[in-house]
Amino acid sequence: MSHSHLLHTSFVPTAPPSLRRRIGGGSHLPRKPHLIQSKIREIFMPALSSTMTEGKIVSWVKSEGDKLAKGESVVVVESDKADMDVESFYDGYLAAIIVDEGLSAAVGSTIALLAETEEEIALAQSKKSSSPASPSAAGSNDAPVVLEEMPSPVPASAPVVASVSSNAGAVGSAVHPASEGGKRVVASPYAKKLAKDLGVDLKGIVGSGPNGRVVAKDVEAALAAVNVGGGAATTAAEVAKPSGVELGSVVPFTTMQSAVSRNMVESLAVPTFRVGYTFTTDALDALYKKIKSKGVTMTALLAKATALALVQHPVVNSSCRDGKSFTYNSHINVAVAVAIDGGLITPVLQDADKIDIYSLSRKWKELVDKARAKQLQPQEYNLGTFTLSNLGMFGVDRFDAILPPGTGAIMAVGASEPTLVGTKDGRIGLKTQMQVNVTADHRVIYGADLAAFLQTLAKIIEDPKDLTL
Repeated sequence: MSHSHLLHTSFVPTAPPSLRRRIGGGSHLPRKPHLIQSKIREIFMPALSSTMTEGKIVSWVKSEGDKLAKGESVVVVESDKADMDVESFYDGYLAAIIVDEGLSAAVGSTIALLAETEEEIALAQSKKSSSPASPSAAGSNDAPVVLEEMPSPVPASAPVVASVSSNAGAVGSAVHPASEGGKRVVASPYAKKLAKDLGVDLKGIVGSGPNGRVVAKDVEAALAAVNVGGGAATTAAEVAKPSGVELGSVVPFTTMQSAVSRNMVESLAVPTFRVGYTFTTDALDALYKKIKSKGVTMTALLAKATALALVQHPVVNSSCRDGKSFTYNSHINVAVAVAIDGGLITPVLQDADKIDIYSLSRKWKELVDKARAKQLQPQEYNLGTFTLSNLGMFGVDRFDAILPPGTGAIMAVGASEPTLVGTKDGRIGLKTQMQVNVTADHRVIYGADLAAFLQTLAKIIEDPKDLTL
């Protein structure tokens, strides 16, 4: 079980209400504070990624009053990129849930209370009822007095690090176990939405996603099984039919859509320019037909070709983050945009220039599955140095892509289509061609840089023998 994402949670020991006045008066401060320590701890909203400012409670795996064991999953939190199950490092009881399912809370705010003993559950419940009904109630004037300074919430840009002290020393970690043994089914947000739209009960469905999580295809399979068993005839189109949109309704952003919005606004501050190019893809298409039976995808081929071209043009793989300098990135990590339910994410093929095409294709399929289940780890989506955005599979022949903040360039890839072209000797022939359009940061990348990079990429695509080495 991975503990790569630590819930930046300080479970803060507090004093009972009857002792607050004595603690507040300096002359009456007890000489031995440890004698009045309460064992009720606050569970804070974790920072699951460097860009996360708030999280949404997808589901509470445990209910109020349930006993918790160290390492047991407690709650599923939706960040701006993925869903993460949060587990506790401490034994105790989930005494009070402050932020209910479906609600959001700022990073560092209190979402629940944990009691060490069953007798303290009632005390925790009284603390919950006396606090304002707000996700950030822990920061109010009614917050309990603590025996030492409460740690400040982690800023969104800070790494997620566990800070442990002698009095406030509890942390949790975010991983992806299924909710086996819990009272709720752990499912992806899209699977839950689909189940609601189709009238399917998630209970009893065996999940095929990572660590047993129920995903959309499990819901569709369950519905198909019910229809077959009941003799009902349901077409694939009916199963896949999206729910109706209520015209005139106002729908708030999801956490992922909020993150996309922030990034798009931030990108407006970067001076960008665009350079287009047309590739002849007959040789690449022939190679793909030859090796696709071995699991190779066109996305992996394009990523590999792009990475090999970037090796020869490191300035196109560079990035500018402070407006005063730029970094020649030591790794070529190709991010590829993937549309998922309610948003967009860019899984990263790390060191794409060094990995063989077969391993790269397997890795890409794994990343796409995890992305659609909202199970990507931060290092799998935030380390990109160059981005590909491919709308060619939808028949789009050309488009512009918006530069992701912190990167140097993004390439928009159109459809590969048969085209009548003239040859140098005056003849007319039929070739398959694909148009791309690269958006770049003009502070560090210039027109000549992109032109040279695209010429190199064209040579690789039109003679792709090096892609299978």
